[in-house]
Amino acid sequence: MADPITLDIPHKLGRDAAKARIGGGIGKLADMFPGGGNVDQRWEGDTMHFTVSAMGQKVASRLEVSEDKVHAVVDLPPMLALFASKIREKLAREAPKLLR
Repeated sequence: MADPITLDIPHKLGRDAAKARIGGGIGKLADMFPGGGNVDQRWEGDTMHFTVSAMGQKVASRLEVSEDKVHAVVDLPPMLALFASKIREKLAREAPKLLR
């Protein structure tokens, strides 16, 4: 398996508000895929574990929420690992929108 994508997303919301924004927006990920997808999620304390399934691929991720940042870890399947740099760039650009 390839190295996971890791990304820190700064915010000024505080832990509880950041968790609420993430929880309210995570389901929108499924709409980003042609034909739709499925998002399974669960919270363990301040960490959201979620899996996005679409187009025959599953991407497991976790978001560790703190007072001033969200640490994201995205495990890509081998087929998508080829596009890791492009995916990381898009995450860096789009992920902060979840916290606005």
